[in-house]
Amino acid sequence: MGGISIWQLLIIALIIVLLFGTKKLRTLGGDLGSAVKGFKKAIGDDEQAAAKKDNDADFDQKQLSEKEGEQVQPGQKDQKDKEQV
Repeated sequence: MGGISIWQLLIIALIIVLLFGTKKLRTLGGDLGSAVKGFKKAIGDDEQAAAKKDNDADFDQKQLSEKEGEQVQPGQKDQKDKEQV
């Protein structure tokens, strides 16, 4: 009872066609289609660019135990790793 029937939709479509004309509706549909196509292309380009990029930033990865200017010897590194556990 509360829904719109097919006849009501046809009457609304007929009124819209009479108001705007078929040519204007056709150009509006074409413009809308090209906008959606451009949007999908932009989304696809962003996903491809994100997939190609390996690193988020340009820096060298360091261990937490390593500090600037401090050299860690191999024996000390193993000892520090055991202490952290």
